Amino acid sequence: MTELATPSAPWLALAGGLGFFLLGLELLTDGLRLAAGPNLQRLLSRATDTRWRGLGTGILITALVQSSSLVTFATIGFVNAGLLTLHQSLWVIFGANIGTTVTGWLVTLVGFEWALESWALPLVAIGAFFHLTGKSSRRGALGLALAGFGLLITAIDLLKSGLGGAAAHVTLPIGDGPLLLMAQTGAGFVLTLLLFSSSAATALILTAIHSGLIDLSSAAAMVIGANLGTSVKAFLAAIGATANAKRAAAAHILFNTLTAVVAFLILPALVTVTTALTAWSGAERDPAIAIALFHTLFNVLGVVLIWPLANPMAAWLQRHFRTREEDEAQPRYLDHTLVTIPDLALSALQHELVRLRDMASAILERAIVGTVPDPTAVHAVRTLTHAIARFIAAMNQGTLTPQLIDTSERLLRVARYYESAARFAEEGAHAWGEYDERDPSVMAAWERFRTAALALLPTATHAPLEAAGPSDDAMEAAYQNLKAALLTAGSRAALSIAAMDAQLRATSAIHRGLQQLRKGITRTPPPLTPQKTPHT
Repeated sequence: MTELATPSAPWLALAGGLGFFLLGLELLTDGLRLAAGPNLQRLLSRATDTRWRGLGTGILITALVQSSSLVTFATIGFVNAGLLTLHQSLWVIFGANIGTTVTGWLVTLVGFEWALESWALPLVAIGAFFHLTGKSSRRGALGLALAGFGLLITAIDLLKSGLGGAAAHVTLPIGDGPLLLMAQTGAGFVLTLLLFSSSAATALILTAIHSGLIDLSSAAAMVIGANLGTSVKAFLAAIGATANAKRAAAAHILFNTLTAVVAFLILPALVTVTTALTAWSGAERDPAIAIALFHTLFNVLGVVLIWPLANPMAAWLQRHFRTREEDEAQPRYLDHTLVTIPDLALSALQHELVRLRDMASAILERAIVGTVPDPTAVHAVRTLTHAIARFIAAMNQGTLTPQLIDTSERLLRVARYYESAARFAEEGAHAWGEYDERDPSVMAAWERFRTAALALLPTATHAPLEAAGPSDDAMEAAYQNLKAALLTAGSRAALSIAAMDAQLRATSAIHRGLQQLRKGITRTPPPLTPQKTPHT
């Protein structure tokens, strides 16, 4: 290991150490992520129902997989999938910032405190053996993580040697003046951009202070800049992304910016607290431990600062980065000042139900032509349905005649029919795409069903009070024919039983969606005629 760590040119050792660190960190991250498998998703989606649990989940998972970016991006994905709300995701992201400080402690303890260099190559060898002999198993994933850990040890040894050799040729600006501290913060920011990893930047800063190239205040300022640099990845990830992804990325950027600004303003006090804590623990002679501690205190400070601001920030984010579907989800006619004027309130409800009907019909149309509906469009239908239900509940708090109560209840049922239509359409589209197997006779029957179903939609949209007619009969006949074709294909092994079952579920779900849409249309009560007050 000594020969490997002391090449003739210290700059080569430095460059190689950085390469080993980035490669080792990626292997460790990928290995732990693959070993966790679906547990990562379950942990994120189930353990975030309170602030403390979300925070703890973000810390724990980031500490395990050694990548705050992975946890942040996975959290954004779960928000888009509807598994997490924006409020839940914020605390996972904030916790991930604290969890990423584990990398600093790992570098400090493994690289500078524990003499593990002799274990590095054996760990790589053992990990490679496990991975190569069980690539598709959990053992293979853990082998990948083990090899990555061995490379991290090698990388830290190379970084120490490289910076130790470079120390005689490099003089970094050291001091605690405002301009110097700003320059050092900027250097940490740029370092993270160049390495595209705040963990690698932190490792380099830790090695630099351990080698005596910088002092504690300078290193602390660079850590602040490195932490702020991670926001760039969130910004890049949000370009062209969904509204929820942009909101989560914006929350990450706001959190890091707030923490960096406050920490920079009180940097002397933070350094004093860090020095006192390291002296109390007996580690005052190890500046790397002091920086690892500062990194942790710095991110904990961020959580303390954001705690009272999280709800207002989430509300502000919800009002921005809106999608067309989210705008459609907001009621356009339901003004709560109308709840005390029944005739006007019912008129507003009927206008809103027309919008809801058209939204559900558009989702059904996408499912019928074989396209999976946009989840945000389905969510918009659900959101608008809930808004209609709340409006009706508020309206019924007043004094209504039996006829008005009956009408409002019928309108609520109609809204539920439309919501069910959208939900069944989404289920059907997903089920149809579960298998690629297709049988010609089934596809011919499906085409007839699709044609009949699409012919029903314009009738449904433009003639809301029309009773069932030829279009309904044609669709029902095509539906029964399609079911028979699927059963025949399954019994003759033209389709696998699993594919037959999935396509039967798809057909049934889309058929039920059409039925729900039709129920809503045909059972919408006619507009009320305002009663004239007799003249006296």
